[in-house]
Amino acid sequence: MNVRHLSTACVAALALVTSACGKDPVECPEPLYGGGATDEAWHAMVDVKTKPIDSSRAVTLLSPSEGEVYAADSAPPTWQWTSPLEASLSRPHAQGALAFQAAPRPSRSFTAWLGELLVPTAHAHLPPYTGDLYWVEISTPGAECPVAQVLTSELSWQLDANTWAELGKHAGKDLSVQVMSAYLVQNRVTEGPFRLATPRKFRRGAQ
Repeated sequence: MNVRHLSTACVAALALVTSACGKDPVECPEPLYGGGATDEAWHAMVDVKTKPIDSSRAVTLLSPSEGEVYAADSAPPTWQWTSPLEASLSRPHAQGALAFQAAPRPSRSFTAWLGELLVPTAHAHLPPYTGDLYWVEISTPGAECPVAQVLTSELSWQLDANTWAELGKHAGKDLSVQVMSAYLVQNRVTEGPFRLATPRKFRRGAQ
C-alpha cells in the first residue's frame, strides 16, 4: 500500500467511524473472523456500511429469539441464520474457485490499520474474497463500538468463551444483535448491504 497524504487517511477514518476529522476517532477494533472472511473484505464492508438500511434481502435470524434471556451460568450459544444470498442461483456460489476459506484470526485494532495508511508495512495479503459475508454486531445502548462482533462466511456463529465473558459484563442490560450481509466479488461488494430492519434484543442474566 502506498503512502497517502494525511487528508486521505482522515477520509478513511471518516468512513470507518463517521466522525469529523477535527475529532479524535473512536478506536473500535476489527471483528473476529470466521470461515473465509478476511480483513480486506471487512474494509469493503466498512465502505458500504453507511448506506441506507435495506432489509429486502436481510438474513432471517433463527437465534437468539427476540427478548431471549440467557442464564448467568449458561454455556456460550451458537447463533444461526438463513440468507437469501446463500440461495441465489444467478451467480457462482461462495464455495467456488474464487472463494477462500481461512481459519479465524486475531483482530487488529483501528489504530494499527490507520497507522498502515501513514507508515505502510510489508505483509502478505490473503487472496481476494468472493462470496456471501455476514457481519454480526452485538451492541449496548449508548456505546459507540460493538461489545462483540464477527465477520463470517458461514451461517452461524459459535460464540467463544472470551466473547461470552465479555457479554457477561453487561448482564441484566439490553443487548442487540444486528446482521449486515453482502455478496462480494474479489473483495468488492456487488450485492447489498442488507440489514435486519430491527435489531434483535436479548439479555444475559445477572448472577
